[in-house]
Amino acid sequence: MDWLINLFSNDSVARTVILLAGAGAAGAALGKVKIGGVGLGVAGVLFVGIGLGHFKLAPDHHVLEFVREFGLILFVYTLGLQIGPGFFASLRSRGLVLNGFAAAIVLGGASIAAGLVLAGWAPLAAGSGLLAGATTNTPSLAAAGEALKQVGASPDAAVIQGLAYAVAYPFGVLGIILTMVILRTVFRVDVAAEVRAAEAMLKPATPPLLARNFEVRNTNLAGRRIADIPGLPASGVVVSRFWRGGVVTVARPETPLAPGDILHAVGAEEGLETLRVVVGAEAAVDLKALPGAVLSQRLLVSKGEVLGRPLGELAVLAERHVVVTRVVRQGLEFTPSAGLRIQFGDVLTVVGEGPGIEAVAAALGNSPKALTHPQPIPLFIGIALGVLAGSIPLLVPGLPAAVKLGLAGGPLVVAILLSRLANTGPLVWHLPPSANLALREIGITLFLAAVGIKSGEKFVAILLEGDGLRWLTCGALVTALPLLFVGLVARAWKKLNYTELCGLLAGSMTDPPALAFAQQTTQSDAPAVAYAAVYPFVMLLRVFSAQILVFLLWGKLAGG
Repeated sequence: MDWLINLFSNDSVARTVILLAGAGAAGAALGKVKIGGVGLGVAGVLFVGIGLGHFKLAPDHHVLEFVREFGLILFVYTLGLQIGPGFFASLRSRGLVLNGFAAAIVLGGASIAAGLVLAGWAPLAAGSGLLAGATTNTPSLAAAGEALKQVGASPDAAVIQGLAYAVAYPFGVLGIILTMVILRTVFRVDVAAEVRAAEAMLKPATPPLLARNFEVRNTNLAGRRIADIPGLPASGVVVSRFWRGGVVTVARPETPLAPGDILHAVGAEEGLETLRVVVGAEAAVDLKALPGAVLSQRLLVSKGEVLGRPLGELAVLAERHVVVTRVVRQGLEFTPSAGLRIQFGDVLTVVGEGPGIEAVAAALGNSPKALTHPQPIPLFIGIALGVLAGSIPLLVPGLPAAVKLGLAGGPLVVAILLSRLANTGPLVWHLPPSANLALREIGITLFLAAVGIKSGEKFVAILLEGDGLRWLTCGALVTALPLLFVGLVARAWKKLNYTELCGLLAGSMTDPPALAFAQQTTQSDAPAVAYAAVYPFVMLLRVFSAQILVFLLWGKLAGG
């Protein structure tokens, strides 16, 4: 057994990997344990790391620091890719009201944390940790830690920050759930009625696409080309099939019309009805059901050469007489226009003859494997750009010195922007969901394991003999006061639906267990809609509010 003793008594790579892997595995298992439907989730890794640190099972300091920061970079970059597509959309329409309330919760918590620090209830490092733990938001912990390093805080600041986070986290989870219960009691909410009202409001963002067949009876259309049908371009309708004399062919823009022709059209109900009025009448036959050489097929865009190009510029479509009738992008289905720029992962429904469809499939790629295969070059370029952006000093009025986005903010902002671009030439910024989730979980696990191990040596002493009880009280104030105040105002003033309010509260804390509780108690998926609407903006706001808290208070405390 000497080899085993030697393994854990030396700072070897093998020992470091075993400790981190053990913390990750045991922490994930601990996070799955639920009491009353609520569990620690990924924060279980932090508490296992604290246990290892308490028993002085810690890797080399420099190795631990690298693991912490590399895990942070992986986590925030993949998080940015995930929330990026919905970030700007969440700031529009109904989401604007929800995000306003969510921002009030975030800024309210940050203000309370700042007040506690200025009042001397907690040092700045502990205050930033309390803010992150009380709001169950790990990225803000990482961002505040990065800010503490930038202002020149002592190495012990990271330890204190991690301890405060761990002390405040449990009530951070329970506080959201208690707030939901309190609001339901205060306003005597009829949950079943609220669910019915919420689900009645949830309508599709775009009208569903329908297919109809029209017979040409308008004699004014005789001799006109299909492309010249009045109002067709503006209607959002695509004509895909054409029937004349018992033969079904692909509808070509240059095909002249004659009375008795039948057109098969795809589009929204309003556009189809407009086309019917112009063309003549509904036909008694469905061209799609008639036998013939015209086929319909769904093709996946996966080839770099076509990315970013307008649909109207794809010569292969006209050359092979193939019509694109529908596009599915990020779960949304719509009819295309000639100016629509193709993105990686788009699914095109095309109509044409077999050889023509095969040619178009070859041009688009049509490779499901490419969609699930991560592309390492864009991934590493994006991470490098994020770190570079995080290193740029920014002069912000009112702050004592230039600040940086850091390793938490830089990769996050760059990832959000790149996710909106979709691709740059042959570089595809899309990361398959499975790969994104795997890298994100690995990143946050490494980060929390490193933070826990580093903080564990002093955790028991702080909790039982030191400032633990006071920090616990401070954390409870940061959790409860903003949630209760905004919850009461949103319900009383804006008459927010209870399911929507629950999703708002869970989303403002970026807390999946609270969302699961809301869905479980309402027996509805309606809370998830509000949660998704505020999550992207809240995540970004929590990261930057934690950094600004450190920068502002460091200057005031240092000046005092």
